[in-house]
Amino acid sequence: MKISFIKSSTPKNNILIVCDEDYTLKNTMLSEAEIKLVKNDFSKKMSYSIIQSNGRTVFIFKKEKGKTKFQHLENMRKISYASNKELNRQKISGIEIFFDVKEESERLAFIDGFLLSNYQFLKYFSDKNEKKNSLQEIALIAGQVKKEAVLEIQNLVNAVFTSRDLVNEPLSYLTAPQLSKEIAGISKSAGFKFEFFDKKKITALKMGGLLSVNKGSVDPPTFNILEYKSPKAKNKKPIVLVGKGVVYDTGGLSLKPTANSMDMMKCDMAGAAAVVGLFKAIASNKLPIHVIGLIPATDNRPGGNAYVPGDVIVMHSGKTVEMLNADAEGRMILADALSYAKKYQPELVIDLATLTGAAAAAIGKEGMVGMGTASEETMSALKKSGNQVHERIAEMPFWDEYGTYIKSDVADIKNIGGPHAGAITAGKFLECFIDYPWIHLDIAGPAFLTAEDSYRGKGGSGVGVRLLYDFLSTYK
Repeated sequence: MKISFIKSSTPKNNILIVCDEDYTLKNTMLSEAEIKLVKNDFSKKMSYSIIQSNGRTVFIFKKEKGKTKFQHLENMRKISYASNKELNRQKISGIEIFFDVKEESERLAFIDGFLLSNYQFLKYFSDKNEKKNSLQEIALIAGQVKKEAVLEIQNLVNAVFTSRDLVNEPLSYLTAPQLSKEIAGISKSAGFKFEFFDKKKITALKMGGLLSVNKGSVDPPTFNILEYKSPKAKNKKPIVLVGKGVVYDTGGLSLKPTANSMDMMKCDMAGAAAVVGLFKAIASNKLPIHVIGLIPATDNRPGGNAYVPGDVIVMHSGKTVEMLNADAEGRMILADALSYAKKYQPELVIDLATLTGAAAAAIGKEGMVGMGTASEETMSALKKSGNQVHERIAEMPFWDEYGTYIKSDVADIKNIGGPHAGAITAGKFLECFIDYPWIHLDIAGPAFLTAEDSYRGKGGSGVGVRLLYDFLSTYK
């Protein structure tokens, strides 16, 4: 979407007025009679009012009051979604936005949600031009928001769209090798380094987890390495971000038994997509940070020489794993990536993965499950960022006793822990492959939405990009 800045409102252009719960509308271009009309609409508990004023249409949207500052920001994003939808419904192509809102942070939250709300994935429609949103341009009043802050949000939103696009792509296009090609193109345009390992190199590195999951596929695996290092990086050792890149998951020979459970399994690489989107945002906005991204990628199929329950796998770290469920494949490929991350001597490692149905069952789409070994201060900062951007984290207990759930009779560990605490035992499995401060984020609930959910849309949500961008932009 094109964004411009103007000194004052143009008399004949359509305008969107955004006000908070303490609105006065005194500083707007509305007359006293028009303000009275708007207030009358709001008194009837209407969320917005539309009036014709001097030959143009004026849309007035009011934010609902929140209990906390974080709710204030989220409420502003929600009305941005409502306003975006109404403008597109009325086939408005361009709009001026005027804020009757006290807090600049709330004005920026509105812009954030407004831009996010305009996302569409139309690549495979034959009538994509007819389906395309009419709204393509907004004009902001200079002085109401800082231009630099708006451009930063625009770059971040574009990065979220990249993540959403990757998640929404079907396996018929986005195989593991194609994912590497996509990252290569994004790296060139955004400005971060990229390399990938092919199957021969992966085999030489003895990444047994990734190779085993790939055995049932006709497409080779890839292992992708992204890096961005600012000359002004504030961290002496890199922060490593690991994303699960299972481009499609059938469950392997432990074929998913639930009806319709495979319908959206193209989203099983949402962790990888989040890492790619994050790197695009970081590089585009030139954050003073040094980050490395690791993305093991493959599909998980029951064909060919697929590995079977009971197999013992030698992982990259040298640990042995008894595979008892081929549908617990994400942890197998992540384990190799987490082991490989040791070579960087990282300051912190964060992984993102659509790892367990247990996480989604526990908290639904309302947030992600988090756990790990990083300090309480680090986890607290990450949770604060989650509240700030409304990509919230529910921290799970990570007690030592859960480690006993994955003990094996024939190998060092097994890849599934049983019917209880599934999200936590998956994390305990990953913990066996680290020796650094680490946080695991299970994004299975919010990564792919089966119904439209405000500015998060429908389909791939891009969850994790805004969370980690906020965390890294304030990282000390």
